[in-house]
Amino acid sequence: MITIIAATNRPNSNTLKVAKYYQRQLKDKSIDTHLFSLEHLPVDVLNTDMYGKRSEAFQEIQDMIYKTEKFLFIMPEYNGSYPGVLKVLIDACNFPDSFYDKKAALVGISSGKYGNIRGVDHFTGVCHYIHLNILPLRLHIPNIKSELDAEGNFTHPDTIKFTSEQIEKFISF
Repeated sequence: MITIIAATNRPNSNTLKVAKYYQRQLKDKSIDTHLFSLEHLPVDVLNTDMYGKRSEAFQEIQDMIYKTEKFLFIMPEYNGSYPGVLKVLIDACNFPDSFYDKKAALVGISSGKYGNIRGVDHFTGVCHYIHLNILPLRLHIPNIKSELDAEGNFTHPDTIKFTSEQIEKFISF
């Protein structure tokens, strides 16, 4: 199973729009995916699902993580890195078996001009620690507000080209 993670808990985010774009592109290639937005983490995850505790609500998420063979993380830039809620997800999951020797592709987005380069690098370090194998082609999409049309599709030819290339590589990864 492939799981696309929209790595923010902000409702109606551009991150979710990009995640849905990737999901549509993969569906067009007959690849089924599961989309999980971090806005659907249990509200009290910090108190109910950390340090060996497990709520019924998070157990469903943990089961999804176990079933996933490949992850596609769409990460917005928050304060020069990735969102803390993504780290909460990683920390709440069982270690080391949740992500060990699985595969992932990383996409950074930002409203600025660097496309979350630092956040993707920071998260790559976390992925290496948890033994999550990263597709070498990591994308950084800047100026996200000018990249998407009203239907959530990319409009710039270079972005379409690079996302298509990443998707092809991710499928065969």
